[in-house]
Amino acid sequence: MSTDPDESRWRTELEGHREHKDDFFATDRQSPIPADQREAFDGLSYFDPDPDCRVEAAIDPIDSDETITMETTVETEQEYERVARLQFEFGGDSRTLVAYSGVSHDGDSLFVPFRDKTTGQQTYGAGRYMEFEVNGELAASDAVTLDFNLAYHPFCAYNDAFACPLPPEENWLDASIEAGEKLPES
Repeated sequence: MSTDPDESRWRTELEGHREHKDDFFATDRQSPIPADQREAFDGLSYFDPDPDCRVEAAIDPIDSDETITMETTVETEQEYERVARLQFEFGGDSRTLVAYSGVSHDGDSLFVPFRDKTTGQQTYGAGRYMEFEVNGELAASDAVTLDFNLAYHPFCAYNDAFACPLPPEENWLDASIEAGEKLPES
């Protein structure tokens, strides 16, 4: 393990985030884990923390009111606005993900649903999500850190009662991102 203080702080924060999420899933009444299964729940499965899965992404704001309709896991649809293209290097190649904002959402949180080569193998078959906030105005920001170690499965991975947006094809990555939540070991 590295002795880099920034990496050490990042690992501590990541482990704290994971512990908090596991506690929420095990005890909170809004947990996606069905109430009758919470007592047996012993935590989510994660890939080992990987600092190489934290990448700087250049922000290319999308100045348009155009919306995209995403299908969901229960055959409904949800509307989102494309707000930025995130361009980054991973695995030696240049890659792009699109960040979205919910049409009825006024916050600064950006939603990045994606699929990669682990989808349906090591991770949930409908894809994974990341969310992040940009400090200040999006148009004034040059870059953001994408930490795939924070990639998570949508609630529908744990409970069919949830309608979860499916990542659009523009966010399908031709790479294996072995970071964040994964399916439990069989």
